[in-house]
Amino acid sequence: MFYLRRISHRNQTLLISNIMSKTTFSRAFWVANGVELLERMAYYAVFIVITLYLSSVLGFSDIEAGIISGLFSGFLYLLPMFSGALADKIGFRKSMMLAFGLLTIGYAGLGILPTMLENSGLVTYGMETEFLGLKESALKWAVVPVLIVIMIGGSFIKSVISGTVAKETTSETRAKGFSLFYMMVNIGAFTGKTVVDPLRKSMGSEGLVVLNYFSAAMTLLAFIAIYFMYKSTEHQGEGKSFREIGRSLIKVCSNGKLIMLTLIVSGFWLVQGQLYATMPKYVLRMAGEGASPAWYANVNPLIVVLFVNMVTRLMAKKSALTSVSIGMFIIPISALLMAMGNLFPAENLILGMHPIAFMMVLGIVFQAIAETFISPRFLEYFSHQAPKGEEAMYLGFSHLHSFFSYIFGFGIAGVLLSKYCPDPELFETREAWQAASANAHYIWYVFAAIGLVAAISLLIFGRLTREKAEVTR
Repeated sequence: MFYLRRISHRNQTLLISNIMSKTTFSRAFWVANGVELLERMAYYAVFIVITLYLSSVLGFSDIEAGIISGLFSGFLYLLPMFSGALADKIGFRKSMMLAFGLLTIGYAGLGILPTMLENSGLVTYGMETEFLGLKESALKWAVVPVLIVIMIGGSFIKSVISGTVAKETTSETRAKGFSLFYMMVNIGAFTGKTVVDPLRKSMGSEGLVVLNYFSAAMTLLAFIAIYFMYKSTEHQGEGKSFREIGRSLIKVCSNGKLIMLTLIVSGFWLVQGQLYATMPKYVLRMAGEGASPAWYANVNPLIVVLFVNMVTRLMAKKSALTSVSIGMFIIPISALLMAMGNLFPAENLILGMHPIAFMMVLGIVFQAIAETFISPRFLEYFSHQAPKGEEAMYLGFSHLHSFFSYIFGFGIAGVLLSKYCPDPELFETREAWQAASANAHYIWYVFAAIGLVAAISLLIFGRLTREKAEVTR
């Protein structure tokens, strides 16, 4: 009897140990997710108003600002495949220190740049000054190398943090790990966007400059955290030759199925990216300067944080592609809701909000729900395609969808804004501008159509490749 009790006790101990091993994560996992939160705070504080910064501070036109921000964000998501391959070789700790060092320099540069060029854009009235931008100066193009520094630093983060999640989890804990990772991403996004409106409303264009120092402080804090706290026991792939890296890159880039899936999912991210490319200028022009685009955009990460774990559990027994497909059909609905705001009379407030603002928020809610179905499972899907030691490269490749979506999405946004919702300052009278922007909601019809085409394409992709079968988790 005593022997049986011992066996029973031993089995219980083994069972508890087994459960703990499947439900807990390593220190490297939590440190990586913690600095991801800081990096997202920094990125979204700047990115939510990047087109406003380029236009209001540096004096670029809508189309120029759209092209610059689109190229910046597009290449930010193209480079992770290559920086991820390099990170697999040199190690994740070194890669993250390099990344956060570059990000700190870059964000500080965005803050310093207008001050360095103030002689071209600062008008003095007695003892007071007002920053008017660099509308007539070619020196404003100095922002490009600064953005390149941020782009390179950010590209390492995209691959290494998600690669760390893949390395530090098992097949049983991976879905939960990416769900937690994505929750951290959105907590950071929410917090970063929160600082924007108070600065913009209290300081005007100068607030758009000051917030860059906030972002630099966040990435510097992340650099310090990695230096003192990050340590991983997973070192597969480190020390590979550049020839081996090249062969691996060719292999992933020639995977037709992954490329096709990435192109299709780009349709979702093209619509989602309009939170930054179109929405800020659209609501400020249509609902007035009292609108709060950063707060509206914050609805997205808030909804994701609240519901991503629930949706992940709900879809736990479904394949990754099934979950992604559901989200893809939600995204065109979100764009149609955003369009509806312009169909209500401006004086008919909805719950105390301008109808443009209210319908924008409602559309963003649906957009966020779509994201909870798509993003964590899409990353999980790619992590399962990655051989040991190549996690960062494959997870970097998984971000390629945003390269396509931002390159085209920001360019399309600039053209559509100029055509349907132009800058009021370009018109002599308010009436002339109102006539020019009467069909501003057509912008969202275009993006709804893009989202619907992408969703239907994913269904066809699933049938052709038979990916409706259960994906190994």
